[in-house]
Amino acid sequence: MWSSGSQVLYREVAHGKVWTARPVTVIQDAQDLVALSFRNRTRWKVCAPSYAGTDLLHCKANLRPWQLNDVVWSRGDTVFLIIPGMAHAVHVQWDPQQRFVGWYVNLQEPIRRTSLGFDFLDQELDIVVSPDLDWRWKDVEHLEQAQRIGLFSPEQASAIVQEGQEVAEDIRRGAVPFDGSWNDWKPPSDWTTPSLPDGWDQVG
Repeated sequence: MWSSGSQVLYREVAHGKVWTARPVTVIQDAQDLVALSFRNRTRWKVCAPSYAGTDLLHCKANLRPWQLNDVVWSRGDTVFLIIPGMAHAVHVQWDPQQRFVGWYVNLQEPIRRTSLGFDFLDQELDIVVSPDLDWRWKDVEHLEQAQRIGLFSPEQASAIVQEGQEVAEDIRRGAVPFDGSWNDWKPPSDWTTPSLPDGWDQVG
């Protein structure tokens, strides 16, 4: 278990290679909840096709090569809330002026612990939730395309949708964290913005 304040990596890994790499700070690491802080202006790595005109989903399906680009996160602070074993994460989001702007539910593989932090892989379908708990599906067409190219089987796609439907019920009920319990969280003043450590791209 990581202690609060530890700087770790939150990575997506596809086919044994890094897909994205975010340096984050651990807020909480417990059996029932992992909470990670991703600060505005953090420099991180994001996937991009190696060849112009290539669809990213074809890269994720290992049909085309990809590369990693340096980018700077500029949409405001985000807290990732993940229940170990569950196939989603809830992102609590603020804008660059530190105003709470809602939640984003990322349907994804359950997290895996590594010596660097936590690894997972996005599963395309998402849910966008406004501060008043109005919600909508996002990237439904990505999930459909992922099935067409063989990234997910029909059974896997069905399980992804089912996971999202269960989270949607939590949203309707205003269950944690959609009850606002994380909306006012702020990082301690002595926490610094982490950077990618040596070996960030090593998998296995």
